[in-house]
Amino acid sequence: MKSQEINKKERLLSLDALRGFDMLFIMGLSGWIVSLCSLFPSSGFMGWLSSQMSHVEWNGLTHHDTIFPLFLFIAGISFPFSIAVQRKNGRTERQILAKIVRRGVVLIFLGMVYNGFFRLDFEHLRCASVLGRIGLAWMISALLFVKFRPGTLAVIAAVILVGYWLLLWLVPGGADTYSFEKNLAGAVDRVLLPGRLIYGDNHFDPEGLLSTLPAIVTAMLGMFTGQFIRLSDDKVTKNKKTLYMLVAAVAFLIAGWAWSYVFPVNKMLWSSSFVCVVAAYSLFLFAAFYYIIDVKGYRRWTLFFRVVGMNSITIYLAQSIINFSQVSKFFFGGLAGKFPEVWANLINATGYIIVCWLFLYFLYRKNVFLKV
Repeated sequence: MKSQEINKKERLLSLDALRGFDMLFIMGLSGWIVSLCSLFPSSGFMGWLSSQMSHVEWNGLTHHDTIFPLFLFIAGISFPFSIAVQRKNGRTERQILAKIVRRGVVLIFLGMVYNGFFRLDFEHLRCASVLGRIGLAWMISALLFVKFRPGTLAVIAAVILVGYWLLLWLVPGGADTYSFEKNLAGAVDRVLLPGRLIYGDNHFDPEGLLSTLPAIVTAMLGMFTGQFIRLSDDKVTKNKKTLYMLVAAVAFLIAGWAWSYVFPVNKMLWSSSFVCVVAAYSLFLFAAFYYIIDVKGYRRWTLFFRVVGMNSITIYLAQSIINFSQVSKFFFGGLAGKFPEVWANLINATGYIIVCWLFLYFLYRKNVFLKV
């Protein structure tokens, strides 16, 4: 990782804002919403909203299940902009490919750091991780993006999704082929994935090896989107870009809904129907942010989100290293103690977000952005 000054004029502000919006849920917004909802225990809507802030046990989808794939999709959108800058600056294809691999490897390592690498207890270290999946899926997708034309990439994406579905359907086969106990993804990880698996006494890991295949497509769909946004406004106006993204979102939603009848929407398996549904969600959100910020030019409100989005990996890792809860308690614990528990929880959750954001704002003001 290195510290570097970001030229904000060269950045797609909507992308930074959307990344920040997504990371806020990891930075305490989910807990804040749960605390807020607990103030209204008889409200059906608040009960539903609170339930959206946790993962489903297996099949199905909540908002919390969209956070990770949206981040991977956003990482994909960024890549066509990055590679264009690198080529403009005279980097060779070999240098670009080396940088892609290096970034992927660093993210995989940082994922293990997050999981406790420096405890040096390698027997119980979980090698699979969120950052590891981002690194591996993004890296493979980026390598394919550099080497193949869009038409070929579309075929590769379709083959991966259909092939993954057929693999899990036909092997081992039977009525429970997509179950937690019998799915092929878990079986592959138990044989090939080193270290500890996170669920079921070393039975299954949602960031395992085989389920990384469809995650590659999630990153690839983001890259398609980024390439589309980069088209000259003379070819496709910004308004039409927004419209086409919304149309694509509807198409992916229909495809995912239809596919879910034979291959359930499942984040832990990263099922092909899940890829389609979260692509729809990601496209819809990006289209909205793009239209408001980059098309209509309403940008002042984005600072709060961009502060988070421009240092997203920093805050993800920092929360496992720095005790932000203790810092929040130091400043807000006295105030929280003056209120009933349900209100105290909301105050503490608010304090946590404030402390994390101010930490990132300090880095933002100093032009320090940690990038892999």
